[in-house]
Amino acid sequence: MGCGKDFDTGNCVCDILKEIVDAQNDVVENCCDTSCERSISDLLGETDNGNGLDTVPLILYCKDGCKPFKGFGACPTNGNGNGGGHVEASFFFRVKKVTDDCCAVIELLRDDEAEGNPHDPFCSDVEDLSATGICLTVDLSCFCHVTCLPAIQAL
Repeated sequence: MGCGKDFDTGNCVCDILKEIVDAQNDVVENCCDTSCERSISDLLGETDNGNGLDTVPLILYCKDGCKPFKGFGACPTNGNGNGGGHVEASFFFRVKKVTDDCCAVIELLRDDEAEGNPHDPFCSDVEDLSATGICLTVDLSCFCHVTCLPAIQAL
């Protein structure tokens, strides 16, 4: 079962992201060995790597052209009241919530070692990803593929 064990929305990207949200929020059980299932298993502590992990980083691929999705968002200000902070971009996300109609809130993950605007997701080290607090709402029907990366501690 490679496409979400608990949901059947007709959209496999939506189904697997719902499964990841459940695992991240509940930190309960797992039963499969696909790449996303392995990351979920690691997150739940069912393998040797599970201690202290809280995030399954993922890369989403757009339907048109099947390229990795790059998200953008502004960092919050430091309380000075002067509007938004600098803009961050990333190919890596942490799913926060998935609705029944397959809209998702995803958080940008930042590569702490990288500088500037990333041009390629393959130039980052997954272990250096951290939460940004920048969230986007996306329609999961716009994606054809999801790649789950090894579970990490990002929060």
